[in-house]
Amino acid sequence: MARTYRIADMNQTYPLMRGAAPLLTALASAALLKEPLSPPAWLGVAVICAGVIGMAAGRRSGQGRGVALALVNAVVIAGYTLVDGAGVRRSSAPAAYTLWIFLLTGAPFAGWLLAFRASAFRRYVARTWRLGLAGGFGTTASYGLALWAMTVAPIAVVAALRESAILFATAISVFVLKETVSPARLAGAGVIALGAVILRLA
Repeated sequence: MARTYRIADMNQTYPLMRGAAPLLTALASAALLKEPLSPPAWLGVAVICAGVIGMAAGRRSGQGRGVALALVNAVVIAGYTLVDGAGVRRSSAPAAYTLWIFLLTGAPFAGWLLAFRASAFRRYVARTWRLGLAGGFGTTASYGLALWAMTVAPIAVVAALRESAILFATAISVFVLKETVSPARLAGAGVIALGAVILRLA
């Protein structure tokens, strides 16, 4: 992901990552986890994916390597979504599973920083610990809710509905950040909303 953002625009590659991943998740969950979706659910997943990817339309060309890396990262996202979905079901404890995930991934990274970048790490924590706590809580809570949802609904459906968060990001950019949103982006947001409705009714 970091390499992708270094060589291509985030506003093009991020929607590609997030838009392709749910479709890959749906295909893999049907093949590997024997969790097929109904035709209306497939339609909802496809519509949401189309809306997310459509929000990247109209960006500048010449970023083929970045696009390719974004699609590779979509495969990674689909992979960890399937692993976590299957894992949380086996654990029967969504909260504990979520906390262990963040502990086992965060602790080694913090250890690496303390070993090799201790001075910069301490300065950064001193400046931004409040934002770090808020972001950490939000990330843990949001992913925990998604994992809990995967215990009561198909993984592919949850993965697709997670991408409806782009609707809220668009609303924040318009009403809070006062950014100008292109007609193509608004149309993409509308398609995502339509996909969410289809999944709700499926």
